[in-house]
Amino acid sequence: MKLYIPNWIIIIGGIGQIFTALIYPYIRHKVFDWYNDVKQLKPLNQEIAKTYGRYIQGLNFSFGLIAILITDQLKEQSELAIALTGLIAAYWVGKVLTQIAYYPMYEIPQKPIFKIGSYFMNCLFVLFAIVYSLLCIYNCIGFFGIN
Repeated sequence: MKLYIPNWIIIIGGIGQIFTALIYPYIRHKVFDWYNDVKQLKPLNQEIAKTYGRYIQGLNFSFGLIAILITDQLKEQSELAIALTGLIAAYWVGKVLTQIAYYPMYEIPQKPIFKIGSYFMNCLFVLFAIVYSLLCIYNCIGFFGIN
């Protein structure tokens, strides 16, 4: 099985991940009114929620930088490439599954910009899941000598 993943797809995925990190505070504030909801929590739980939000933002930004700056190394079919692409694939596949399983139960504001943005973000998440899953498969094929 011959699988080829062009660098430009990985780089576009990286740019998209950085975009998600940068847009994340806007979405929390304008779309979900997240900060007002968090204020209803006990102080320690407020800090925990904010910390996890920063973790998500930081991971998305970091994964984007990795994709842009070390694109070739993500495809070198080494143990480290398998580990890193596997980690990032699991992160985004988990995000997509969570989105499908839980988010339809909740309402987002019905303004057209938010509705369009929701579809756009979901497409990005699926793109990230596919790109990194394919990268992980590609790395496994090369490392384990699967034909």
